[in-house]
Amino acid sequence: MSGITVSGLSKRWGDSYAVRDVSFSVEPGSFAVLLGPSGCGKSTLLRLISGLESASAGSIEIGGRDVTARPPAERDLAMVFQSYALFPHLSVAENILFGLKVRKVPRTDQTERLARVADLLGLSELLDRRPSQLSGGQQQRVALGRAIIAEKPICLMDEPLSNLDAKLRHEMRVEIRALQRKLGMTMLYVTHDQAEAMGMADRIILLKDGTIEQNATPVETYGRPATSFAGRFIGTPPMNVLALTWEYGGVRIKGTNTALLNGIPKSDLTAGLRPEDIVLDEASVHRAEVETIEYLGADTLIDCRLGSERLTVRTRGADGLSPGAEIGLTWPRAAIHLFDVGSGHRRDDLLTGAEG
Repeated sequence: MSGITVSGLSKRWGDSYAVRDVSFSVEPGSFAVLLGPSGCGKSTLLRLISGLESASAGSIEIGGRDVTARPPAERDLAMVFQSYALFPHLSVAENILFGLKVRKVPRTDQTERLARVADLLGLSELLDRRPSQLSGGQQQRVALGRAIIAEKPICLMDEPLSNLDAKLRHEMRVEIRALQRKLGMTMLYVTHDQAEAMGMADRIILLKDGTIEQNATPVETYGRPATSFAGRFIGTPPMNVLALTWEYGGVRIKGTNTALLNGIPKSDLTAGLRPEDIVLDEASVHRAEVETIEYLGADTLIDCRLGSERLTVRTRGADGLSPGAEIGLTWPRAAIHLFDVGSGHRRDDLLTGAEG
């Protein structure tokens, strides 16, 4: 199996950077996700690794070989694009086999590989159809088959599920992850959808403005976001990030009279609280006014104002609440995340010895 190592990689157009000094590794046989908002550089980074774009600086190693200056054909990888890029005049079988025919793989080998891949992806009954006769999910399976049949140790995927509806996206996420585990491929997957990243990845590489914001497992990214941006990007609904003030040695949510934490040295900080960590508690000293209520079935989202700050609570059993009502809120001490206002970086050092 092969892994990927990126060191100091940059891509610049004139004075503008799409990717700036990015470094990370993808372990052989693992599933890594490049995650971030539109324009953060994730697709550019994937194209640099594939060889479809040339790097302005830095290096790329695949399987221990420096491939920075090598063309795509010499990088020993397969790629699945956002558009399925299927030939409309060719059958499913011909689309899957196209790359093998170009490389003049022996016909007997082509036949064996096609049967194996078609069975793996549930395409055996569809091999004679044209792409126009397939559903979106079936077309995506054909694009996957074309990548898998090459039997490359690494597969790069650029938002392959963005054209599918929500139900199909979920089904294909499960199938792709199961397929990667079964084949033992190293997979690098690009998406802007944090649900895809959290559900599929061994490791999430979160990007912002062409640089890495956090590189961690899904559990670490959710539980200990490295920055306020990471906290808000991961999680649905996003983390509440609240302005703070200091009074009498205690830190308070802006506009409130009740201490959030005591013993914190005065700094420019914000506090992060995940909506699902906040509990309705009429006995609490933290009092908030309900502004809107959104019923989601199993859960209810309550948007409220605490002091001068707006925050969202995700809860069950909010029957009888209406806009304008006063509610009490509480949360575990461990649910409080502190971030530096200027850099956005996590400040766990300030929580040591703090009381709350």
